[in-house]
Amino acid sequence: MSAKDAKYGFGRLIDIARFGPVTVEKHGRPVVVVLAVEEYERLCAGADELPKETKQA
Repeated sequence: MSAKDAKYGFGRLIDIARFGPVTVEKHGRPVVVVLAVEEYERLCAGADELPKETKQA
C-alpha cells in the first residue's frame, strides 16, 4: 500500500492489518509494516524467549 493510500484510507489500512501485516511504501520503497496488536504481542513474546546474544543487532 502506498503511503498516500495509507494516509487517506487509514480505516481501511487498519481493517486489512487485522488479517495480516501490511507493508506501506513511500516512493515505491517499503518503509513500515502495520500489523495487528495480537501479532505484535506474539512477536514480542517470542523475542523475550531468544537467547541474549541473539537479540543484539
